[in-house]
Order: sequence, then C-alpha cells, then structure tokens
Amino acid sequence: MITYNVQGTEMPQIDQKEVTAWIERVASEHSRRVGDINFIFVDDETILQINREFVHHDYYTDHIGFDYCEADFLSGDIYISVDTVRTNAEKFGCTYDQELHRVIIHGVLHLCGIEDKSPQDRMVMEAEEDKALALR
Repeated sequence: MITYNVQGTEMPQIDQKEVTAWIERVASEHSRRVGDINFIFVDDETILQINREFVHHDYYTDHIGFDYCEADFLSGDIYISVDTVRTNAEKFGCTYDQELHRVIIHGVLHLCGIEDKSPQDRMVMEAEEDKALALR
C-alpha cells in the first residue's frame, strides 16, 4: 500500500491514484511488487533535521529514503522536501509538478536498488528516471 502524508507543509496537488498506479508499473518493470511505501512531504527545515539526525549531513536535500524492502517487495519511508523541489524546479527549468514526480520516482528507484553515488551510477539513475517518467 502506498500512503501520502504531510509534516509541516501542505499536501502537494498530485493525483494519488494515478501516482500509485504509475509506481506499481515502475515496480513491475523492475520485477518488484509494492509493499508499504510511505511518502511524507515536508518543508526544508524538517528535511534538514532528518538529514542531520539520520544521515549525519548538514544540508538541505530534495528527499531522504529509508529502505525497508524485503525480497521483491518495495517498502520504505520517503521524505520529500517540497521547498527544495520547488527551488530545484526553477534551477532546472522545469515545472514544480515535473520535478516532484521525478523526485517521487527517484525515491522508488532507490528502493529498487538503483544507486546514484558515483558519476556512472548517476547516469544509470537518470536513464531509469527518464524511462519511469515515460511510463507516467
């Protein structure tokens, strides 16, 4: 089950049924099934606090994910800073909606096991994001 929650901000204007079906398609493309995925939309201060406490980084980020996957079931908590998404949309010259969906699927792709730590990994992640966004 996929849930959508907020903490310290307003719920983004997304079609939750459509996003859920899209995530299920992407999971299937990676031979995975959706378990329990919890999206929590937060503000910048909350993401910074989570980043400091759990990741030990002292900077803002667009998302932080906690992976609870078992076998082929995708499960986890994905925190998304709507403030950083908005800032990045302006920076990258896209709409807020486009950037939000990219970050949503980026978190799901991490649950699928795709990393982005090295330049090579980032190229793979970006290609997978593009494929996933085309399924939307």
